[in-house]
Amino acid sequence: MPAPSKREQIVDHALRLFYSNGFHATGVDRIIAEAGVSKKTLYSHFRTKDELILATLRKRDELFRNRMMRETEMHAASPRERLLAVFDFLGNWFHDKDFSGCMFINASAEFAEESCPSHMVSAEHKRLVVEYLESLATLAGAREPVELANELNMLMEGAIVYAYVMGDKQAAGRAKEMARLFVDRQLD
Repeated sequence: MPAPSKREQIVDHALRLFYSNGFHATGVDRIIAEAGVSKKTLYSHFRTKDELILATLRKRDELFRNRMMRETEMHAASPRERLLAVFDFLGNWFHDKDFSGCMFINASAEFAEESCPSHMVSAEHKRLVVEYLESLATLAGAREPVELANELNMLMEGAIVYAYVMGDKQAAGRAKEMARLFVDRQLD
């Protein structure tokens, strides 16, 4: 496997730092030091810290959604089972040693203005997760797949916040039991 490019190296280190410490609390100098690059190198790839933030959010979106879909589909065969297996994925994520809540919830809080590009990328991530749930609901034969996807997403979001704020690593399991009621109502 080839070594990551300097750009990828910067994004990887910035993503980890932003996720664990926050966007505003993480300075460019710390990113430069941890990535082992010069200020000139960083600014040759990103004109501003905001551009770097957008690149990290996009990478996190890709990594997160790919992991979610891969783990969900690996652990459940049918679309109906996958609607619930999403919560198993969350439970596994909550037990990661570096779990720091949802990077997109955090970003939308730090960049609260809806017209802010970082807020917009965060909202797009959430829409894409709902679209995935809607596709599963449609394949499973839900009577109202959009409604079911939104209900399940609200449970997911609540579980994420509860796991992070309250430190409750079992939140996904309880949310899964609530989700089962929604799924059964739509599919039976």
